Amino acid sequence: MSFLFNKYNHFNLANIVTFFNIASGIFAIYFLTHQEFFAAALFAWLAGGFDIIDGKIARKYELSTEFGIQLDSYADFLSFVIVPTMFIYFAVIDTKELMLYTPLIVFAFIYYVISGLRRLIQFNINAEEGEVAKHFVGIPTPLGAILLWLVYLIYLTGFIHENVVLGLMIVIGYLLNSKIKIPHL
Repeated sequence: MSFLFNKYNHFNLANIVTFFNIASGIFAIYFLTHQEFFAAALFAWLAGGFDIIDGKIARKYELSTEFGIQLDSYADFLSFVIVPTMFIYFAVIDTKELMLYTPLIVFAFIYYVISGLRRLIQFNINAEEGEVAKHFVGIPTPLGAILLWLVYLIYLTGFIHENVVLGLMIVIGYLLNSKIKIPHL
């Protein structure tokens, strides 16, 4: 079992937890495509829990490597960029495309995905093994996912229209790469 604490083993404990994040994201996508939004939300939140735990494990046991940094960003892209956009699509937009302004739908989704991907790539370029910055520049993708979740919850109240959801998705996408400083907890 020493491989779990071997920094250079791709299947060390921190990376295994990151793989659980990825698996949770895949399960969330499965449930989204089957219109099971509660189950999808549970797996999305579970992915968030694994994302918190993997970093803590990597720092505590000095398991941070370039591989782990890259793996974590791929997991974040799946769980905190792709899953939330699919959640908004399947839970809010699906079957309403003809009633809404199609170019806005296309722009909002593509913009959010590219913004999330750009943010994660820039984070990896700036990241150093074992180092944790005091703050994030721009909102991190897990926070972007939480904000999209809150937008969805507000939408459920009937207080906002689908077009407002799309507009807020664009705003959150912008915030991912803004100069706003968010303390790293």
